[in-house]
Amino acid sequence: METSARSRLGSPRIPCGLSSVQAATRTPLLRGDWLAAGASRVSNMAAPSGGVNCEEFAEFQELLKVMRTIDDRIVHELNTTVPTASFAGKIDASQTCKQLYESLREAHASRDRVIKNCIAQTSSVVKHLREEREKNLDDLTLLKQLRKEQTKLKWMQSELNVEEVVNDRSWKVFNERCRIHFKPPKNE
Repeated sequence: METSARSRLGSPRIPCGLSSVQAATRTPLLRGDWLAAGASRVSNMAAPSGGVNCEEFAEFQELLKVMRTIDDRIVHELNTTVPTASFAGKIDASQTCKQLYESLREAHASRDRVIKNCIAQTSSVVKHLREEREKNLDDLTLLKQLRKEQTKLKWMQSELNVEEVVNDRSWKVFNERCRIHFKPPKNE
């Protein structure tokens, strides 16, 4: 299941606004660094302000792809920001892990909200089309539209499964590298 989910996500991408120097030197991009790198588009995508287009599934999927950038780059982030034993004194690993934890938590919650909001909107459209279809059984255009919306709803619901795989992978990698340096609060 993880393989198919990863192939749907595509390869990791460097956020917009990242300078070629940062890309070449593989500068880590934690939450605060994304804004400093000029990637305000990515940060806006991480917390959309109600302007999510749920009508076009391709746009919805592209939005999720951009919002998953932090998850796609987590191994790189951890390799470049959490020190090995020989460099332990030079970098505050606990602060770095805490920032990454907050960024992951925020990104996962934001994507969950977007997905569930679009599922709710599409479910409402499907419900309305079903009611219309019951009133007019002969309308083939209405039937076609209903089937289209039902398919889109199933695809959106499947994104919840993809999201679960992506989140599990990210938390596993995070815990492997940060468990020594940072303990998340118990209530989360």
